[in-house]
Amino acid sequence: MTVSSIGDGMRAVTLPLLTAHLTDDARLVGLVAFAGQIPWLLVSLPSGVLADRFERRRLLCFVDTARAVIMTGLMLLAMLDGLSIPLLAGAAFLLGCGQTLFNGAWSGMVPSLVPPEGLTKANTYLQITVLFASPLLGTPLGAVLFGVTPALPLAVDALSFVCAAGLILLLTGGTQAGSQKSVPTRQSLRQDALQGLVWLWRHSQMRRLCAVSAVNNLVVVGLMSVLVLYAQQTLELESSGYAVLVAAFAVGGLIGVPLAPRLEKRIGAVRLLRLGILATGVLCASMGMARSVLAGVLVIAGYGAVSLVWGVTAVSLRQSQVPAELLGRVTMAFQMASVSAGALGALLAGLVYHSIGPQAPFFTGAALLCLAGALLYHAPTPHPASSNGHAHARPMSQTPPD
Repeated sequence: MTVSSIGDGMRAVTLPLLTAHLTDDARLVGLVAFAGQIPWLLVSLPSGVLADRFERRRLLCFVDTARAVIMTGLMLLAMLDGLSIPLLAGAAFLLGCGQTLFNGAWSGMVPSLVPPEGLTKANTYLQITVLFASPLLGTPLGAVLFGVTPALPLAVDALSFVCAAGLILLLTGGTQAGSQKSVPTRQSLRQDALQGLVWLWRHSQMRRLCAVSAVNNLVVVGLMSVLVLYAQQTLELESSGYAVLVAAFAVGGLIGVPLAPRLEKRIGAVRLLRLGILATGVLCASMGMARSVLAGVLVIAGYGAVSLVWGVTAVSLRQSQVPAELLGRVTMAFQMASVSAGALGALLAGLVYHSIGPQAPFFTGAALLCLAGALLYHAPTPHPASSNGHAHARPMSQTPPD
């Protein structure tokens, strides 16, 4: 994960810079970002099926090898000055498909390698590792290498995929989801997916939380997709300055990691989510008013801290309310709605930026977050979870309590 995350961080800054190098049209910048997000709508549920049907270790190796080939192709095109917006959008789409498939297989890897009592610690270490390796190391390194030549960070990212694929093959343990006899039929898979969707829709609190999470992701992905233009045109930053803004988000996130459980224990999950979404709206508006690099860095760092606290709290609340036997399906439905909204946000932010002005996406995002926060202020208090961390199972014919 460390090796792969370094490459991810480099690619996160290189693709927007390549796009901005080809065009200053915010609509096209948003289109490339949209292409990278749309696979979450198309491939999320099938990726879970593949992760349950195939040996996860080999699936991860295959996905990383395929992504290495794509990045190598981009590197060669960059060296030959053969890049274009359609090519970048196509590459972003294929890489997004790979990331979705990777996440589907990876989600089951940790439980197969770590005993139950070590899951929380293992996932925490992985999250912190990704934050350090991707935005704090990979992103600034990618910006520096891009300044040398645009093909260089693409080459390093391709190499990181090759190394990650090799390391994955060294893993040993129960990485097979189950025996072939336990694999359900295609019809039962469709029914199982529908069962998770129905439960999510019937549960008032989770339905509202899913809607707010979708709006939150729509705003954050949209703003990040136009941040490269905002940094260059409003804050007058070079590529290295844009990388600093992205890294500031990660630094704020690292601050939020230890604060999340303390704040939840002190004020409660629902109240923390309510305050968090409103604070995020205020920070969005503040970013639209920022006119200096220092102000931008501080606001984005605060945004990262609040976002991570909100995300950790939302995941914990979902885990405590969803029955154990439905947690995977409900989580996939929840994630599909959230990430698909992010894809729409990337497209809309580019349109708003181009049509109204650089500050418009930030103020629009702030208004949407405040409106979404109103949903949480009408959310009921969660029912106590069972002792094993999950809510007691409820029959599907019964509407979950409001």
